[in-house]
Amino acid sequence: MRIIKDLQVIRKDEKSVITLGTFDGLHLAHQKIVEEVIKKANEINGRSLLITLDPRPRKVIPGRNDVKLLSTLDEKIGILENLGLENLFVINFTTEFSKQTPEEFVKKYLVDGIGLREIIIGYDHHFGKGRDGNFQLLQDIGRKFNFDVSLIPEYSVDGEIVSSTKIRNALLEGDVVKAGKMLGRLYSFKGKIVRGDGRGRKLGFPTANISVNEEDKLIPAKGIYAAECIVKNQKHFGLLSLGSRPTFHNDGEIIPEFYIFDFDQDIYDEIMKVELVEKIRNEEKFSSVDELIFQMKKDEEKGRIILSKLIN
Repeated sequence: MRIIKDLQVIRKDEKSVITLGTFDGLHLAHQKIVEEVIKKANEINGRSLLITLDPRPRKVIPGRNDVKLLSTLDEKIGILENLGLENLFVINFTTEFSKQTPEEFVKKYLVDGIGLREIIIGYDHHFGKGRDGNFQLLQDIGRKFNFDVSLIPEYSVDGEIVSSTKIRNALLEGDVVKAGKMLGRLYSFKGKIVRGDGRGRKLGFPTANISVNEEDKLIPAKGIYAAECIVKNQKHFGLLSLGSRPTFHNDGEIIPEFYIFDFDQDIYDEIMKVELVEKIRNEEKFSSVDELIFQMKKDEEKGRIILSKLIN
């Protein structure tokens, strides 16, 4: 997949099939749009191209509530490559860029710059200054400049329409199973393994403390999760703890810790990818270390049962 960051280097091709948006999470509904773009491009022997923005508008436009990311730009790139997209155009989103009307954007970037045969968007897509750009407006512009506009309807999982907002809310409630179904994959994050205080090893549950790479990445609700991880290109299974370790601390800082089953290697400073499978319980404060150890053994037992479906 070709990654482009400058309009000037794009060769104009009026057989381009395009979609555009932030595509946070690149969930199943987003994937349907991308798949349709690729299919239509192949039918006319044209090129498929997705336009996205970085940083996302919420980080730049004053007054818009910021929300944590479901997917970083690097994660989006990996998913889009796997889907078979040919071209990804990443526009540097600035205050100046945000002042363009939808008509100005389409004329400059799509019609005069990239060239296009068809643009495909989701049923609820809006773009441009004031988010005034929509399907009807694109149809009007398309008639003027001779390109087609297609709308992809909503996509549902278990009778519920898939959206980034619903996935985000599910994760904030700890429902990683629901989030995973809507994403079409396990929700994940990455981080560097750093040294902690070694307390887990003393308790008989050595953990890898994770410093998350992307500060804007959404971390799910506090609790203990059955999870898998990839470190040094090897997949492992275990328990993820997301919490502030209330039995020992009161500073409130969320520290991701991963206990890998049947593992004893030095992995400090390595990058770990964590994929969440299912929440086991909420974070708790225990009255004694013995009570904590007893519960951790129960967590491991339950975690092994959950993960056995993935291991076998």
